Amino acid sequence: MVFCVVTDGKVSETESLPECDIAVFGFSGLGEVDFERELKGETEKFEEVARLSKACGCGLLCGCKTLSRGVTRKSLAVSDKGKLLGISDMNHVIDGEEYKSGASLGFYKVGGCKVGLCIENDLLFPDAIKSLSMCGCNVIVAVLEEVRDNLPPLLVRAYSYLYGVPIIMCAGKTAYFADISGAIATSTQKNALFEVSPQSRYHLVTVRRRGICADAREDY
Repeated sequence: MVFCVVTDGKVSETESLPECDIAVFGFSGLGEVDFERELKGETEKFEEVARLSKACGCGLLCGCKTLSRGVTRKSLAVSDKGKLLGISDMNHVIDGEEYKSGASLGFYKVGGCKVGLCIENDLLFPDAIKSLSMCGCNVIVAVLEEVRDNLPPLLVRAYSYLYGVPIIMCAGKTAYFADISGAIATSTQKNALFEVSPQSRYHLVTVRRRGICADAREDY
């Protein structure tokens, strides 16, 4: 599968994309989206996402900041060939940040591929990545506003190796791709293309532990 990471561009100003299966926009793709204004028809930002994915015949994941009754969340809008599949939110808010946390993991079937979502702070919590891997996703897409240090590239490289899932990351104006071998590639091109080969490699892991007696008891 071919992923196109749009590192600099807005959905409303994008008329075409390179040939790809799934395109990923950062948080500048939609900006702020007010759910109330969307429902009233005053704005059509989610519709713009669906229209672009239909016009380009691909899946589309776009970062945005969603506003609902005064509560702001960091989110990803997901569309596949013209159909809006859903909106998923960042689940981890750290040290009194202005955002509200979501309540579930983002997991979608886009373009025939099982895609797990990782939004901003979620990258710092390995349980989220491990859970997406155990759910059987073929690839994980992480979207961050920017890369402030070397930690995010290091984490996506480690996670993809440890949990056996390729990771695509859009962070500011830089795109990253880490495969399950631990290799990582970066690009600052406006439309960065990465070819991903989903693989399902499983290994038998045996662990010896104390406790957890399997003997039957009559007093349970």
